[in-house]
Amino acid sequence: MKLTAALSLLCLASASAFTPSALNGAKASSTHLFGGNPGFGTGPSLDYQGGTDPNDANNYRKLGDKLKEADTERRKAREEAEQRERAAEIRREERLKKIAYMNDMPDSQPAGTVDEFMFKEGVQDQLDKLDHDLVGLLPVKKRVKEIAALLVLDKMRRKLGFETAVPSLHMSFTGAPGTGKTTVAVRMGQILAKMGYSRRGHVVLATRDDLVGQYVGHTAPKTKEMIKKAMGGVLLVDEAYYLYNAANDRDYGQESIEILLNVMENNQDDLVVAVAGYKDRMDRFFSYIPGMMSRIGNHIDFPNYSADELVQIASVMARELEYDINGEAMPVFHRYIEERMQLPFFSNARTVRNAMDRARMNSAIRTFEKYAINGENGGVCTLDDLKSIQPEDFQVLLDDILNADVDKRIFA
Repeated sequence: MKLTAALSLLCLASASAFTPSALNGAKASSTHLFGGNPGFGTGPSLDYQGGTDPNDANNYRKLGDKLKEADTERRKAREEAEQRERAAEIRREERLKKIAYMNDMPDSQPAGTVDEFMFKEGVQDQLDKLDHDLVGLLPVKKRVKEIAALLVLDKMRRKLGFETAVPSLHMSFTGAPGTGKTTVAVRMGQILAKMGYSRRGHVVLATRDDLVGQYVGHTAPKTKEMIKKAMGGVLLVDEAYYLYNAANDRDYGQESIEILLNVMENNQDDLVVAVAGYKDRMDRFFSYIPGMMSRIGNHIDFPNYSADELVQIASVMARELEYDINGEAMPVFHRYIEERMQLPFFSNARTVRNAMDRARMNSAIRTFEKYAINGENGGVCTLDDLKSIQPEDFQVLLDDILNADVDKRIFA
C-alpha cells in the first residue's frame, strides 16, 4: 500500500517538471547563466596565451611565416630550374657553333707541325734526356714515346676544336730492381707537366709503410696525406702488392687500396698513380684487385739489362761524377758483372752503382797510399790521379767474388 502511494507521488512530480511554467523557468535560468557572453567556441580561452614549456618559442610559429618560407623555397627552386635551362641552352648554342665551325673548316686547315709542338712544349727535350740517361730499355722508351705522341696529337686536336678527353694515364711498371722504373716515372711526370696534363709534374714515392696504418682509423689519414702530397703530379707506389694480404681479411691495406681506387677514378685529371714491382707478384696482385687492373691504361714491363748495357751504365755514372775509367779497366769490370749476375740478389743498375762506389773508394785508397803514405812526387798528386779509375780498382771486386766462400760471394 505504501509502495503504491510512493510511486504515485513520483510520477506526479516528474510530470510537473515538464509543464510550460517549469520549462519557462529553466530557459530563464539558462539565459541568466550565459547572459552577456559571446557564442560557444568564440571565447578568448581558445587564443594562444603562452605557457611554461621552454620549447614553446620554437614550436609556436605564425602561419604567415611558414607561407613566406614556402614562397622563398619555391622561388629558389624556380631560379635553379631557370639557371639549368639557361646553361643547357648555352651548351646547345656552343655545340651548334662548333658543328658549324667544323663543317666550314677546310680539310687543308693547318694545325701546326708535330715537331713544333714537341719542341715548343719541351716534350722532345724530356725524351732526349730519357735516351741520354737510360741505357737500353728500348721497349720502355718506345712506350713512353707512344704516350707522348698521344698527348701531343690530342693537344693539336684541341687547338682545332675537336672533342678531347683526358686519356687514362695511370701506369704499371713491372720489372726487377734497378731497371729504371723510378727514373721513367720522373720523366713521365715532367712530360705530363710540359703538356699541361699535370700541374706540377713531381713524383712522390710511397710504400706500404707510407700508406697503411697499424690500428683502426690510422690507414685512411696516412693514405690521404700521401695522395695530398702527390696531387698535381705522380704517386709511385713501389712494391704495391704488399698493400694486399690475401691471408688476412682484417689487414688494413684493403682500406688503402679502396681509397686509391676512388682517387684514380675521380681525380684522374689531377693525379697519375703508378704502381711498380716484380711482374709475377704484380700479376697476382691484379688478380686479387681487378678494379686496379681496369683503371690502369699503360702497362710497361722493364727487362733486365745485359752485361754490355750495364757496362755502359757504369760509363754514364762515371761521366756524371767526372771520373775517367781507364780503357783497360772495362774488361775487368765486364768480367765482374758477368760473375755477379750469376749470384742471388742481383739488382741491375743498383748493383752497378754499388760497384762504382767501391771502385771509387779503391781509387781513393790507392791514391792516398801512393802520395800521402809513400810520399811519391813529394806528396803532390795530379788531376788525372783524382779522376782516373784503374783496372786494379775493379780487380779487387772481381777477386772478392772468385776467392770468397760460396755463402759469402753475394756480398762481394
